[in-house]
Amino acid sequence: MVRAFVAQATETEALEFALHHAVAAVGGLGGVVHLAGPWEGSALRLVVVDGLPEADARGFHERIVGRALPDGSEENALSGPAGTGWFAASETDRRADEEPAYAEVAGVLVVPLAAPRRALGTLSVICLSPPDADERCLVGEIASLVSERLARSLSADHAASSAAWPTRAHSSPLSEAVRSVSVGSWDWNIRTGELRYDVQATRVLGMEPHETRVRIGSWVDLVHPDDLPWVMADTEEAIRTQSLYGVEYRIRRPDGTTGWVQSRGRVIPGEDGRPGHLVGTVWDTTRTRVARDAVDDALRHMTDGFLAVDSEWRIMFVNAEADRALGPVPASGDRLLWDLPAGRAPGFEEACRRAVAENTPAGVDVRPPDSGRWYHLRLVPVPQGLTVYSTDITEARQRDAERESAARESAEQSAHIARLTGALAEAITMEDVVRATAEHVLRPFGAVRMAIITLSGGSAQTVGSLGYPADEPAALWAQDGGASPLTETVESRVPLFLGSPAEYRRRYPRSASALTDGGDRSWAFLPLVVSGRVTGCCLLAFPVPNAPRPEDRSVLAALCGLLAQALERARLYDAEHERAQELQRGLLPQRLPTVPAVDAAARYLPADRRLDIGGDWYDVIPLSAERAALVIGDVMGHGLSEAATMGRLRTAVRTLSELELPPDEILTHLNDLVSELGDDFYATCLYAVYDPTSRMCDFASAGHLPPVVVRPDGAAHVPRVPANAPLGAATPPFDVLRAEVPDGSLIALFTDGLVESRGHDIDDSVDRFTRLLAATAGDDGPPVAGGHDALDGLCDSLVTSLTATLRNRRDDAALLLARTHALTSENVAVWPLSAEPTAAARAREMIREQLTAWGLDDLVMTTELVVSELVANVVRHAQEPVTLRLLRGRSLVCEVSDGSLTTPHVRRAADTDEGGRGLQLVSALTHRWGARYSVAGKTIWTEQPLPETDERPQE
Repeated sequence: MVRAFVAQATETEALEFALHHAVAAVGGLGGVVHLAGPWEGSALRLVVVDGLPEADARGFHERIVGRALPDGSEENALSGPAGTGWFAASETDRRADEEPAYAEVAGVLVVPLAAPRRALGTLSVICLSPPDADERCLVGEIASLVSERLARSLSADHAASSAAWPTRAHSSPLSEAVRSVSVGSWDWNIRTGELRYDVQATRVLGMEPHETRVRIGSWVDLVHPDDLPWVMADTEEAIRTQSLYGVEYRIRRPDGTTGWVQSRGRVIPGEDGRPGHLVGTVWDTTRTRVARDAVDDALRHMTDGFLAVDSEWRIMFVNAEADRALGPVPASGDRLLWDLPAGRAPGFEEACRRAVAENTPAGVDVRPPDSGRWYHLRLVPVPQGLTVYSTDITEARQRDAERESAARESAEQSAHIARLTGALAEAITMEDVVRATAEHVLRPFGAVRMAIITLSGGSAQTVGSLGYPADEPAALWAQDGGASPLTETVESRVPLFLGSPAEYRRRYPRSASALTDGGDRSWAFLPLVVSGRVTGCCLLAFPVPNAPRPEDRSVLAALCGLLAQALERARLYDAEHERAQELQRGLLPQRLPTVPAVDAAARYLPADRRLDIGGDWYDVIPLSAERAALVIGDVMGHGLSEAATMGRLRTAVRTLSELELPPDEILTHLNDLVSELGDDFYATCLYAVYDPTSRMCDFASAGHLPPVVVRPDGAAHVPRVPANAPLGAATPPFDVLRAEVPDGSLIALFTDGLVESRGHDIDDSVDRFTRLLAATAGDDGPPVAGGHDALDGLCDSLVTSLTATLRNRRDDAALLLARTHALTSENVAVWPLSAEPTAAARAREMIREQLTAWGLDDLVMTTELVVSELVANVVRHAQEPVTLRLLRGRSLVCEVSDGSLTTPHVRRAADTDEGGRGLQLVSALTHRWGARYSVAGKTIWTEQPLPETDERPQE
């Protein structure tokens, strides 16, 4: 927590936060932070105070530390960055007029703040008792964190760019500064600390005109605290290397206003060759800085992404939209453009280099890996490098793809039209209607080409055709100027027959060429009318003149009524079919979660390829302590109602699992839910919980088929799970089977639709499936090998084999395969604790040792704090036996168990409450936490993500 805050805070906030935690770590009275100045012989300056008034803190520090070091410089602390100094108080350090608490001061703990190349200052804690070794170590770690933060600030490029200064003769350093730049000038005697300003410089800095000679400390007081560390570092660097000096920083003027100023100067060496004076100029850059910030702010809040790189392809600026679309962009490091996810997109790097080489703007469409979205990038070369503008074009590409897909579907539909007349009664979809029309109208009536055109929203669309281009018949609807045979048929609702090309050209000259050039000799335009509403037109083309025959025209007119009704039914079916598919996709898991205990894969097979809706379902649910729940169920029946029931059951199972209920209680609640739906609703369910630490699996069934387990040696067996009655007809309680499942075993859960067939006993079908599973798993390799991809292949192999043998399957089916992964003993640590006040301290010690052994030092502080709160709650509110357990899987799991059944609750503590914040702290420090119950008591658990650099433990 300290590291995370310090990394994001400003320098002043980081110092205040670190000092506050250091004082709290040793139970001190207060603390101070001093920073060193950049000039020769400069003293430490007090910059931060915590816990005491500044005067009292300064007094304690100077009396105790100053007595030990007469010069008060704390040189012993600064000279040893890796060590700490303890300065004990004596009776002479205390005053009789001080508060009683002040009289208890035992001494001052001084810890250095150091960067790789220089000492930064000291962090001091005024202690009421001498700190022990652990407390000194903890304060040292806090000082190390804030030193790293200050070192990063010092290494950043804060200085303004400096131009070369011409070398010329000068009468004095100050007059040379005046001649160099016509702004405020200054001259700092590095050896005496005297600083001279001209009148213009005092105006820039907000000082009185007569304050032209001051000490260097007065300038330091003007520098903003957040800018002070790096300004001092840049100043020291310029003095040390005798290089050009240029910084831009914020100042706090004596009148309370703030602003930006820029200073430039150079070092004037003395006769001995050492730095003697630092002279230069200073001017106000507030307006320039505000204008620059305004431009940056405008770029940062553009709706399009904007990114700029230099000539070395390093990212110099990126706004939030570009970071989201092309990034994420690292906060530090080289930040090369090619390291971004978008930088690895095909063609991106080549386009960027070509645009810079040719100095010509260019554009490229990219799809960053794992993004799923498309972006158009405008590449604009600039003298300093390249700017990139990004625009999200995902929706536009989707619309184009949808239009292309619609065109393909229309072409495919027009190429496969078949069936009408008696087949219209059996036709379900639009495709069935067009197919039936093409098969049963063309040949009997002598037609050679046809098209079915529907009207919707004032536009025409060809839903099916044979012998015509997909869009040509519908184009007759939108003829510029004059009528067409299509528009006349729709408006009159009367069949239109054109007996020759000459008649066609005479009546509709503007549209004649579209159809007469194909070699046809006569045409029939038949209106499609449903419930008094014209829905479209059927076009038939004949190779002979004056077709069809007069006696066939009345038949065709009657068939058009049947065709129109079939088309309307097909339209309604298509809409219902789409809704059914969306419902089915939404109710089943889109993707199984990744859990450390098992690798899982699943398949769902609908009962009818034209109606993908049913009541079979499955799920994998991650539980606490790296456990996993495997669930499969079957709602009896098919249709939207059964699918909705399935969705309710799946949601209920996930909700109950989050409450850490055991399998039998979950089935009891599900039975109550199904019973409330009515007497016609029944469902089966199999619920299993696998524990990777004990390699035990609990199975509970409600009328469902038992699972099949394939051991690592390839032996398959069916656990004798008590079947119980189906949900909605059962009488709780439900029996539970606990069985050992070795590491690397394969667990298969399935519904009856996958194995049962007519004429075969269900037990024989399960045995046949068991043999098939063992054989297929053996063919795919050793049972312990492979991960998710191997299980996906195994699912496909099983489904292919089963569908080949069960051709007349009428029920939907679900299959769930899971490969178990046990958690080895090296990743589990268990300790018994006593319900004594010292239990928390012992727990912290064991946590610290175990996490150090696991190489998880970054989690020690947070875990110690979490365990302290949990153990303290147990000691206060619970009862023995008390157990502490650590699990290292894909996350760090910490569990504290006790013998009580009291439920922990997070409550909002008042400002005056001394307690009640423990669980709030636990919730803030961990990824998630919860409690589960057993016959022996309860367990409170927490989960913390492992550091990204930590290798995943062997399971």
